[in-house]
Amino acid sequence: MQLDSTLLGLVAAFCTTFAFVPQVILIWRRRSASGVSTGMYCVFCFGVLLWLIYGISIQAWPIAINNGITLVLACAVLVMKWAFRNNP
Repeated sequence: MQLDSTLLGLVAAFCTTFAFVPQVILIWRRRSASGVSTGMYCVFCFGVLLWLIYGISIQAWPIAINNGITLVLACAVLVMKWAFRNNP
């Protein structure tokens, strides 16, 4: 039985995109992002933005959509890092 490459890509995209949801929820609930690396998330967001642009440019909508969602979640972490900067 051969695994459909589209299905494989969709499952992989789902896993890597929604892996950020627990982090976003944890930071929101604790009102603290002290353990989050700002530099790492800035570079990561830039890379995801490039993947989004790439996906749009080749009209690979699964790549574009999942990276768009990932970008929103990763940027949410950065925004909360800034917003909760005074919390321990």
